Amino acid sequence: MAASGETQTVSEYIVHHLTNLTYGKLPAGFERHGADGVHVVPEGGVWTFAHGGAEASAMGFTAIHVDSMLWSIGLGVIFCWLFTRVAKKASSGVPSGMVNAFEMIVGFVDNTVKDTFHGHNKLIAPLALTIFVWVFLMNLMDLIPVDLVPHLLMLVGVPYQKIVPSTDPNITMGMAVGVFILMLYYSIKVKGFGFVKELTLNPFNHPLFIPINLFMEVVGLLAKPFSLGLRLFGNMYAGEMIFILIAALFSAGIAWMVPAGLLQIGWAIFHILVITLQAFIFMVLTIVYLSMAHEDH
Repeated sequence: MAASGETQTVSEYIVHHLTNLTYGKLPAGFERHGADGVHVVPEGGVWTFAHGGAEASAMGFTAIHVDSMLWSIGLGVIFCWLFTRVAKKASSGVPSGMVNAFEMIVGFVDNTVKDTFHGHNKLIAPLALTIFVWVFLMNLMDLIPVDLVPHLLMLVGVPYQKIVPSTDPNITMGMAVGVFILMLYYSIKVKGFGFVKELTLNPFNHPLFIPINLFMEVVGLLAKPFSLGLRLFGNMYAGEMIFILIAALFSAGIAWMVPAGLLQIGWAIFHILVITLQAFIFMVLTIVYLSMAHEDH
């Protein structure tokens, strides 16, 4: 699939699928290469959509991955709408259909929270449910054929489109940072000055070891959001890459059509387990980290 209708190499095909639709400010003096020649960005820079990875990199920290933002927010809205709709239909009678399925999900998350979280906080169960369903929906986008949505959007002039938000480290790390902020908030709220003692007097309970204790505890504390966000990103990015590589086999000739189709179906079936497991792991780790923040002994 080529943006200009030209034949792509496998390398160009993969790079195209891994490029986000990025909006940001190109710095003054940057040279933009287009079909009509080279254009130099004027003084003061220009806000625009990036045409390729080089322009996205030049935009720097202010750049926004528009596709990741729109898909993640849109899936969050779908989650809220579905659960609100089902909640209005719920009654004291025997549930059926979608109500029964959603009650099973709520019950599963609630039991997980009761088994894992040992504090007292009414926020944890709704937060765990939101994380599990939201991450699952983002991961579920990985089962849509890799060429379908990008090709349709290219017909209306959108050059790049990544529809799986959890393959973008900005999304996964953003969620992880949100959990980290809650960890710090409840650690300070529940433990008070005990949180400072926890960072400075563990594992060696002696004033001489405070610098060593602080270094180890801070490193361990910062490792939690990084492991939370990068684990989800790494697994989903690898899964998406395999889908793209299998899709590239279809261009290798008629002899590869059947094997590529079988590989696509097989990997999609296996990936159902992966996307569910990754959503569950993100939820459980969030509960565990917040449970540790509530331990005030």
